[in-house]
Amino acid sequence: MPATPPSPSPSPTDFDLVIRGGTVVTADRRLIADVGVRGATIAQVGGPMLGRRELDAHDRLVLPGGLDPHVHLTCSDATEADPSWVDDFESGSAAALAGGITTLGNMSFVLPSETIGHRLAVEGEMAARQSIADVFLHPAVLSPMGAIIDEVATLPAQGVTSLKFFMNFPSFDGFAGQFLMAMHAAGQAGVITLIHCEDLATIECCSALLRHHPHQHVRDFPESRPVMAEVSATQRAIAMCEVTGAPTYIVHLSSARALAACAEARARGLPVFVETRPLYLHLTRECYDRDDGALFVAQPPLREGPDREALWRGLADGTIDTVGSDHAPWTREMKLDPSVDLLNVRPGVADLETMLPLLLTDGVLAGRLSLERFVAVTST
Repeated sequence: MPATPPSPSPSPTDFDLVIRGGTVVTADRRLIADVGVRGATIAQVGGPMLGRRELDAHDRLVLPGGLDPHVHLTCSDATEADPSWVDDFESGSAAALAGGITTLGNMSFVLPSETIGHRLAVEGEMAARQSIADVFLHPAVLSPMGAIIDEVATLPAQGVTSLKFFMNFPSFDGFAGQFLMAMHAAGQAGVITLIHCEDLATIECCSALLRHHPHQHVRDFPESRPVMAEVSATQRAIAMCEVTGAPTYIVHLSSARALAACAEARARGLPVFVETRPLYLHLTRECYDRDDGALFVAQPPLREGPDREALWRGLADGTIDTVGSDHAPWTREMKLDPSVDLLNVRPGVADLETMLPLLLTDGVLAGRLSLERFVAVTST
């Protein structure tokens, strides 16, 4: 049989788009180069290229699209008494793209009555129909029964490589052994476990003490969920990581002491990864003294100035791996609803559109982060 002729090399004109002369920034370097795009893929950086369409990027930065690993655009357990988020995949992805984010990691809550696969199918269909950005799903498990634990091993075949649970939910302590088994199964399957680290017993104790105050005010909110609630839960998550060997991702870490616990665990070689969010980088607990302080209520609460500076240092030195918005899209009216009291709050804020511009301003332009580190924590 005759030899198969070699495939022709792409010609220099084989690009749908060429971005000319910009400063291309990756996690480890920057260079002035042209960028060639075919379809939806960056196909070449540098070298000769011609495109059907060209953009002049001289004196501009060319950065990868941002990845927000932590958003809430669905609410599977919402009721009329407890309203849901006001964004969905359509409006949320539009806000993301407006702010430079091209990929979203949505928290998908698996109800006790359903399987992980069912929840992923429902929300995957919604994302495919509504979103104009790329989406991946984090199944958040509320009730780790045996069938759920068995299902964890099948997640990679479904294209899912993460699992989440909440230490501050009443179901955690009651099923701590099962959550540990689910975490072990996740590690065996190559799935990373995301954990919300706040200790419920500490929160319940501190909240009960606040109920006896004659005049409750949102300024007291940090006392209902003190730093030690986060620290003790973070230490417990680290112990679970050590027992199971499972890669463990601490979501929205807020305090210097919790960060120090993670740094010590990593120094011992444990696979612990850390996320923080814009609230803790740009604001402090003084916001709760404002008349509209309820706008800034989050779990964990805003912390002190030294905590904020410790988080900036952690971003710069690699102790913190990622920034996620934890986008929780309430309206202003919902957040300031006078019927919502100090101990029954609507936590979280909407940050999808503002996360990257804020991080560039207070991080890169303020000299706290290099551009390369900015790319590392927001994309790479």
